[in-house]
Amino acid sequence: MCHRFGKDVPTTGQRTVVHHSREATMQVIVNTDHNITLTEDSVKALESVVDTALERFDSHLTRVEVHLSDGSAGRSTGDDIRCRLEARPEGRNPEFTTDDASSVDAAVSGAVKKMVHVLDTTFDRLDTHKGASSMGGVEPR
Repeated sequence: MCHRFGKDVPTTGQRTVVHHSREATMQVIVNTDHNITLTEDSVKALESVVDTALERFDSHLTRVEVHLSDGSAGRSTGDDIRCRLEARPEGRNPEFTTDDASSVDAAVSGAVKKMVHVLDTTFDRLDTHKGASSMGGVEPR
């Protein structure tokens, strides 16, 4: 079943949950393949992790998608859980990060940490204008 905007809709092996955060328009959407089963509480916990970590970017982001897959089809073979994050900044191309781990929580945590770094870099570049002070604080002559 797909839970989108308060309605359950049948899906084929995929789960999508939309979370609207505060006044901002950022949505957190969790998708899983048919090998990963999450409870509603697990989905809410993952949404919270993503929402909290990316909170300072929520005015720039319209949507964050969490794609979870099990590369070994349920067999335990080490780092077989993949989390692929897709952050969609308003008016810009999407940013992607991926992390592989042995658990869903570890994979999401790793991908979110990478996404924070990517978004820090992306939005810092947008905020830095030509002619701003140098990194060392010494103004050019």
